Amino acid sequence: MVPYEKTIYPSEGDKVRKVTEYAYFLPDDLKINSEVAPEKRYRGIFEVVLYSSKIQLDGAFNPLQIQKLIPENAPIYWDKAVLVLGVPDLRGLADQVKLNWNNQPLVFEPGVPVPDLITSGIHVPVSIKPDIGHQFHIELALKGSDYLYFTPVGKVTEVKMAAPWKDPSFNGAFLPDEKNITNEGFTASWKVLNLNRNFPQQWVGNQNYSFQESAFGVSFLLPVDNYQKSTRSVKYAILFIGLTFLTVFFIELGQKKRVHPFQYALIGLALVIFYTLLVSISEHTSFNLAYLIAGMMTVGLTGIFARSLFQSGKMALIVGGTMTLLYGFLFVVLQLQDYALLIGSLGLFAILAVVMYVSRRVIE
Repeated sequence: MVPYEKTIYPSEGDKVRKVTEYAYFLPDDLKINSEVAPEKRYRGIFEVVLYSSKIQLDGAFNPLQIQKLIPENAPIYWDKAVLVLGVPDLRGLADQVKLNWNNQPLVFEPGVPVPDLITSGIHVPVSIKPDIGHQFHIELALKGSDYLYFTPVGKVTEVKMAAPWKDPSFNGAFLPDEKNITNEGFTASWKVLNLNRNFPQQWVGNQNYSFQESAFGVSFLLPVDNYQKSTRSVKYAILFIGLTFLTVFFIELGQKKRVHPFQYALIGLALVIFYTLLVSISEHTSFNLAYLIAGMMTVGLTGIFARSLFQSGKMALIVGGTMTLLYGFLFVVLQLQDYALLIGSLGLFAILAVVMYVSRRVIE
């Protein structure tokens, strides 16, 4: 930010006024190298992702071209220029921010002089000579949660990021040009030009450009956590209830013993309570163990109820066995992340084929 004096010539009868305005210049080159260390933390029984990062910003300003920006003969206060670094949440700064400006160490101060474009950040007064270029190096230790984004303010912005996290989600305005994801972590790199975004490289006054629309980066996903798995399991609830009812219905036809609708409703309620048990137990133990406990309780309750309905241990085993197969199939689907839809669809097709085969002689 470079302040200059602007003369305002009013209408007849008013006095000439002089006000201070700012010319804004973005770096011509900007290279960002970030090393991020995410970790899982718990707030009560809830799991969240926090991270610490070490970020290095290297950039350069070419000789500033001001002829088309600032009125001719307007006083320019080069000695009061300010370098501004936008940080949305200053609580994330973990250490003093180091700046090397033209090989001279400088110290940042909190806040931004004019919050027109950036509402939160830090700044430092710098010495500017408009006819020469300027280089800077910034070292930043930043803490945050869930995601880390950058805004491509350079004429050419290059970003490199590395983190020991196997489930990144790259999002924002730009996807990485190169990425490598393994079980040990990921690396990614972006290259963004000024032509790819919707704000200029230099301007004067309050233009209200939206920098956030061009932000990009990575979110640190929690891969299919307990609540996501529970939500996915609920989507199969109608299938479970329907197939269990079908099993009871086929047994009812074979045994020629009438089952009251109220008893069907009780079986349905037992199947619904399974999901409440699953969520509540998984908040205090692992999802797999919670699934086993909730499944055993539901299968056991329904099997015992079926035995009392048909007065037959064999029929109870058929009902319990059918439910065990269904819960086993659902458990396999919930463990998958990339192939869950494919396996689920094939499984549903197989189940439908079996039901169609078994029910082919129902009318007879």
